[in-house]
Amino acid sequence: MRSAKDFFKPLAVGAPAPITEVPARPSRMIHFFDPSNEKMAAKVPGLVGTVDVLLGNLEDAVKADRKEAARLGLVSIARATDFGEHTQLWTRVNSLDSPWVLDDLTTLVTEIGDKLDVVMVPKVQGAEDIHYVDRLLAQLEARAGLTRPILVHAILETARGMANVEEIAAASPRMQGISLGPADLAADRRMKTTRVGGGHPGYLVRQDPPAGVEDGVHADRAVYQQDLWHYTIARMVDACAMHGIFPYYGPFGDIKDVVACEDQFRNAFLLGCVGAWSLHPVQIDIAKRVFSPSAEDVAHARRVKEAMGDGTGAVMLDGKMEDDASLKQCLVILELADRLSSTDPELAELYGTTPETP
Repeated sequence: MRSAKDFFKPLAVGAPAPITEVPARPSRMIHFFDPSNEKMAAKVPGLVGTVDVLLGNLEDAVKADRKEAARLGLVSIARATDFGEHTQLWTRVNSLDSPWVLDDLTTLVTEIGDKLDVVMVPKVQGAEDIHYVDRLLAQLEARAGLTRPILVHAILETARGMANVEEIAAASPRMQGISLGPADLAADRRMKTTRVGGGHPGYLVRQDPPAGVEDGVHADRAVYQQDLWHYTIARMVDACAMHGIFPYYGPFGDIKDVVACEDQFRNAFLLGCVGAWSLHPVQIDIAKRVFSPSAEDVAHARRVKEAMGDGTGAVMLDGKMEDDASLKQCLVILELADRLSSTDPELAELYGTTPETP
């Protein structure tokens, strides 16, 4: 990761110290709420401790005549709420070309910057967008006397942003991660889908006709639905991994289809994503379950580590070869399990994790 000095210097006494490493706090679900909606706002205290991230949304879901109410509502919620050790407070500000974003950042950083962990920036096109937010945050943090830097999270929502994803990931030491924004990205790419995330029945491969059958049109041939977002997620994951930040799946719009939501989240997890957005309480438990390794995977990873911990080059376990590459995979699982179980007693019990059991 590039040094903080490449992008900002402390502007005054009390300005934030340079960032050298992105905090690896659990963020399996980023749960969105509208701060201008009184019913949603009333539920926030009850969600503290049950979700990894609570995000006050100021952007697309908020109508133009409710923007100020949402901004001030988030200030009131943050001031009145103790988020504890295990729940982070994020916000998604309005897009950088909107008339609201400057007030969003100025108000939130100076009023509740001590409680705000991450600013999510929509429709990021390139590194220049992150440089702008980075510099503005540094100025506002200095004005507010903050000593803890606020991190930045980009949403991948445009074709240009996708083409520039590597430079976006490297744009600032404040970069916390990147999320896939499938709806806006689909529109910008002119993809022919109206779904918010997930697959599409028209995006498929078809089994070849049976041997000897000339009329493939009428043959009984299986169809396999494919994932529209596989390439995009994989490239985003690579960019994030290269620069030491975290990749996330974004929203899954069909709230009622919990099976497909879980499938999509799991695909993203297997590709390397660390979490996803939750738009409804039903998706919180799905994200928590999917983005936490299974007890079976943790147990297997421990067996591999024990078998190869002395530098053994390769072993056979349950009829399968395990080598140095296998051990590296297992260490990823164990590191994640240890991090999650340190803040989640249920997972600690599930994994059998103790201070002496990494």
